[in-house]
Amino acid sequence: QVQLEESGGGLVQPGGSLRLSCAASGRIGTLTVMAWYRQAPGKQRELVASITDAGNVDYADSVKGRFTISRENAKNTVILQMKDLRPEDTAAYYCNTNNELCSSYGCSAADYWGKGTLVTVSS
Repeated sequence: QVQLEESGGGLVQPGGSLRLSCAASGRIGTLTVMAWYRQAPGKQRELVASITDAGNVDYADSVKGRFTISRENAKNTVILQMKDLRPEDTAAYYCNTNNELCSSYGCSAADYWGKGTLVTVSS
């Protein structure tokens, strides 16, 4: 099992910045992907940004140029730096990871989710 603990959400004015952090703990093998998703009221959960263990990143079109995802592998942590926030960025933000465990019998992978942290962009 892997536990994900998010932090850094809050209330910010339009144009402001926030930094979200997510730390993984537990039985960690290789966190092949670490990602942030968000879900606004009445909408489906959507991918915001992802980063692989090799450092390859991907962003939703709506956040390109404003959000930056990074990871600290030694700390099993993923960071989402958000700037130029807009009211439409208001949502619950969830950390997600895919953990791969390997043994002499082979490898298996499983997805894990954090409980979410709320980001509210409002004046």
